[in-house]
Amino acid sequence: MTNKHSWLSVESGDAPLIVSIPHSGTDIPPEIESELVSGWLARKDADWWVHKLYDFAGGLGTTVIRTAISRTVIDVNRDPSGKSLYPGQATTELCPSTTFDGEPLYKTTSHPPDSTQIAARRLKYFTPYHDAIADEIARLRSIHERVVLFEAHSIRSDVPRLFDGELPNFNIGTNSGASCASELQRTVEAVCDASRFSRVTNGRFKGGWTTRHYGEPQMGVHAIQLELACRGYMDDPAKISEANWPAPYDETRAGEMRKCLTAILEGCIRFADTGHAYGATSQLSPEPLSAP
Repeated sequence: MTNKHSWLSVESGDAPLIVSIPHSGTDIPPEIESELVSGWLARKDADWWVHKLYDFAGGLGTTVIRTAISRTVIDVNRDPSGKSLYPGQATTELCPSTTFDGEPLYKTTSHPPDSTQIAARRLKYFTPYHDAIADEIARLRSIHERVVLFEAHSIRSDVPRLFDGELPNFNIGTNSGASCASELQRTVEAVCDASRFSRVTNGRFKGGWTTRHYGEPQMGVHAIQLELACRGYMDDPAKISEANWPAPYDETRAGEMRKCLTAILEGCIRFADTGHAYGATSQLSPEPLSAP
């Protein structure tokens, strides 16, 4: 695929798997950043280091799509109509006006983007990102009977405004089973459950707009989201500040997490190739240990 956008990265592979990384970007155009309370607040909720955590994916033949633009500019995993994905629960908008913790992002002398500005950001950033996903799905479906779209995310373990208590390490989302075949869900669950990390499926995070929009198992497109608690690969302080966040990427801690993620992506590829990868995925220890 020819890419004319410097902020959009598309690495095409031939395996029947696309990894989408929509929230690890931190770039904010100067004209937008000048309206924000602070650059740190604007980048606080990035999926920190996820692109580095998954940098092995291309070696599996996986297609990797990533935006360098911060989710504060526009969140490419939100419904473009502005409709909430989690009615009645706290969340952030298509063009967020607050952080996950509810802190205002825009200066009092400025204001959150209006409908005209949101439409412009959709055209400039949201549409090209999803055009890339749609084009890669179509390309891979032309050579594979099944394709998996894997949404790679992470979040702090403790965000009281969004969820109670400490988030499990692995948070699998399949839109309550609607976005992919049950065999794929069980394949990913099996790898998680064979590790020492905690896991929940369709808990607080059931999958964002991308998972829900593209997941059409009956059409051969199986979408699944994996939200990681950050503590699996970096320090994740209960109270964060500009002095301690983001914490550095922890190579040692990430190494264990990457073994699980490699097994998960390999399982996704086998599922797409055979349709029944469950039970044949990982070489991890079959005895779950206590979660960190």
